[in-house]
This record gives sequence, C-alpha cells and structure tokens, in this order.
Amino acid sequence: MERSRARQVVQAALLVALILAVVRLAVIFQQRRQPATPARPAQHAAPLNPEAYVVPRKLHAYDLRSARQLTQQPVWVKEGFRYTYYPYDSSRRRADFRQEAGALGPLERLELTDVTAQSTPGAPGQRQVLAVFAKQGKSYAVPVGLEKEGDYRIYADEMFFYQDPHQLYAFWPADIWQAIHEHQVKIGMNEWQVAFAAGMGVPRPGGGEEKVVDYPQGGRPLVVTYGAGKVIAVRPGP
Repeated sequence: MERSRARQVVQAALLVALILAVVRLAVIFQQRRQPATPARPAQHAAPLNPEAYVVPRKLHAYDLRSARQLTQQPVWVKEGFRYTYYPYDSSRRRADFRQEAGALGPLERLELTDVTAQSTPGAPGQRQVLAVFAKQGKSYAVPVGLEKEGDYRIYADEMFFYQDPHQLYAFWPADIWQAIHEHQVKIGMNEWQVAFAAGMGVPRPGGGEEKVVDYPQGGRPLVVTYGAGKVIAVRPGP
C-alpha cells in the first residue's frame, strides 16, 4: 500500500515537471516566431559649448616660493570686480589694508612684480599672500592666498589667466570681442562672454527657463536675463 502511494506521488511529480517543460518550450517557440524589436537609436548628449573645451594653464602654487611664478608672465583677471587691491609701500614691503584702492577689472592685464606675505589684520597667526603690481605709477597689492602655521592656500589659479584670453577664446567673433573691450553686454552673448565684459555676476534665486543675474560692475549695476544660455534682455540694475 505504501509502495503504491509512493509510486503515485512520483508519477504526479513527473507529470507536473513534464507539463512545465512543455509550457516553457511553447513560450520559447512563441518568442522566436515574433519579429525582433528594433533597437532604439542611441541618444547622444547635447554638444557642449566650445568654451567647455578650453583648459587654461594652471600654476598649482603651494607656498610662497612657488607662488613667485606669477611674476614670470603677464596675467589677466578672470572675474572682474571681485578682488580688492590695496596701496602698497614698496620700501617697507607693506600693504595698507585700512583703505581699499579699488577692484580688479574684467580681463585686466597685470604685470606682477613680486609675491610676498603680510600679517592679516585681526587674525593672529595668519598671513595674506600678496601679489604686487604697478598701476598709473603707483604700487598696489592684491591677496592671492593665505598662510597659517606654515600651511598655504594659494588661489591665484582661480583669479588669473596665464595665457592671453584672446587666444584661448579665439573662436569668438570680432564683434563679441569688441563688446567685451567696451564692457558692453549684447543680446545673444553667452555667460562666459558677459563675465568677460561685466565681471562678477550674482544669480537671482528661482528656477524656470529663464535665468536672471545681477552684475554689480563696480557701481554700474546691470540686470541680465538669459534664455537657453544666451542673453535675451539687459537693463540697468537698482
């Protein structure tokens, strides 16, 4: 009796396995009979702006000695109206942090003559790394880094181009360069070009298809509206 029951269980299991195998085989045949689904064409990313392919040279200065490489070639200011410079007494090798002399302008070309360090007012143990230059017969210094307890943080690579921007961005048309030289923002310019013409920009909060940026311009503010990365409106700022 027990053998008969065991035989029935085995037979039932074999029958279930056979049915599953037949069903699987039928599904495979059905899939093979269906026409192949054409592969979707690859979706290519939108082409990058040509400015994205420009890789300016960097010095990677890491202390006072290596920062003196700044004196070996002219430099051009990357972002105008952002960096304050101070009167500098060459005989005493001291900057007067008590009075601001101005802010470096967009793409302003400088011949740096020295790099030195001076204690930061109100910050014991900290020194400013200063790049010295002459302007209209007077000496000035602009901070290009910090030092504390022998640890340097040089940010000159963020401040300056070491190659002529006219060569780096030679693919820009002549009328764009003319507007940049005249510090004018024109309809159709992109954000790189506006930064070269108007200096530092401060984006307003908010999303959407349009982007609004305030450009202080050293007291001559502009409000620029961008659409799809291009200037679509310019108006005086408040």
